[in-house]
Amino acid sequence: MANNSDKPVVLVTGASAGIGDAIVRYFARNGWNIVAVARRQDRLDKLVADMKGVADVATVVADVTATDAPQRAVDAAMERFGRLDCLVNNAGAGKWAPPAETDDATIDEVIDTSLKAPFRFGREALRVMKPGSSIINIGSVFGMLGGLDGGIYCAAKAGMIGMMQAFACQYGAAGIRSNVVAPGVIRTEMTDAAWDAEPFRRINHELTPCDREGTVEDVAATVFFLASKEGSYINGQTIALDGGWS
Repeated sequence: MANNSDKPVVLVTGASAGIGDAIVRYFARNGWNIVAVARRQDRLDKLVADMKGVADVATVVADVTATDAPQRAVDAAMERFGRLDCLVNNAGAGKWAPPAETDDATIDEVIDTSLKAPFRFGREALRVMKPGSSIINIGSVFGMLGGLDGGIYCAAKAGMIGMMQAFACQYGAAGIRSNVVAPGVIRTEMTDAAWDAEPFRRINHELTPCDREGTVEDVAATVFFLASKEGSYINGQTIALDGGWS
């Protein structure tokens, strides 16, 4: 039974680790209730425990590529809170390889996770969103500028930008905004193994004209700004969050 929450509600995919975890915690600290979608029950349970007394967190254990995942997640928001104010499509597949070395299974995995799932979650969220809501997609600067060995990853993230612009044009007049936050390389479990490798450092660290590395908190703060009243005239944009790398 929905409690028709007075607090705004954000649905975050890939919510239990890295950037997704940081986004959940940032919104929670700023007075939002949460619908957290992730594949691992144990990590979602920890998130709920950590947020006790800070925010009400509904969890959905699901792979975002599952046929029923978008409806289950949106239904969880409506059943628990009676509203959905922001969707953050954060879950993605970080598979990198040159095009000539990319097999069909990898193509399908990356497209299904990083493009098809965000489209389907957005489509489902539109069913219940009211004016003033927003959809924020976590892309990559490598969707703006193709990268060496980027292959299907770059293609999917570029597709996300086109998808976002279509949503922004179609539904902006109804008061539902869509944007992409495009981080550079942020240190998470996904990138940690390569972080200190010499080629990685040359391409990412040495070519970034900023005096520090980006953090998951940087991403979370930008996402929150786009969802907030202060960001309410931003629509159809891709925000490069990369210290100037692009």
